[in-house]
Amino acid sequence: MLLDSDPLLLELLAAGYAHCASAVSGVVSTQGGLFGGMFLAGLVGSAAHCVGMCGPFVLQQAADRAQSVPAARMSEFTRISGALLLPYHLGRLTTYAALGAGVAALTGSLAQLSWFGWLPSLLLALAALLFLAVALERLGLLRRLPVPAVAVPWSGWVSRTAAPLLRGGGALRGYLLGLVLGFIPCGLLYGAFAAAAGTADPLAGGLALLTFGLGTVPALIGVALAGGLAWRRWQAPLTPVLPLLMLVNAGMLGYLAWSMA
Repeated sequence: MLLDSDPLLLELLAAGYAHCASAVSGVVSTQGGLFGGMFLAGLVGSAAHCVGMCGPFVLQQAADRAQSVPAARMSEFTRISGALLLPYHLGRLTTYAALGAGVAALTGSLAQLSWFGWLPSLLLALAALLFLAVALERLGLLRRLPVPAVAVPWSGWVSRTAAPLLRGGGALRGYLLGLVLGFIPCGLLYGAFAAAAGTADPLAGGLALLTFGLGTVPALIGVALAGGLAWRRWQAPLTPVLPLLMLVNAGMLGYLAWSMA
């Protein structure tokens, strides 16, 4: 094999892996609190919010996969593996990580300018305020803000591109659908983007959005496995706890913003 006959290539691959592992380890050691907060935000937000927005896409894909399997081959393992929708979630995570790295790189470039040095801490504070508003609204302590409808320029492209991908199955089609639907405008994502941008580091920003996306996966898998009506029944006991967890997340982001100021 090529790798066996080329020790130089093996050394280069090992050196590249060691460099990447060192870079990721360094970012995790300094931004571990942010990544934990992002995962918590995704976990809590998906149970309270994302299920309603992204649940139909998940249910349709799970139903299509189930119908494509002959009755003689259908088993509990087949049903569960089909409901996991791993290519779809991998596609969403790819888009989130790329967007997180992009907005963090932009912030990092601006922060190099003397009059923009405060931008990262401001963006983290904005993320904390957004998550705080969600928590207070769900606790009934804040009225829903009358946010005017804003036409997102790429929403039409998302609809047109996702429509044919929703018809049919296959791992590649599921991955491409996840890539496209990762661009759906979502209020919860805006807070996550602000937090990722506040890192001012492309690697940290990408990992922040990646951990946020990983937090959204369990609830969406639960919807695909149990169905929408069953998930709503399970969601009811969690409702009082979710805002409290969101408050914890807002406090964590607020502390990070204060420590960077």
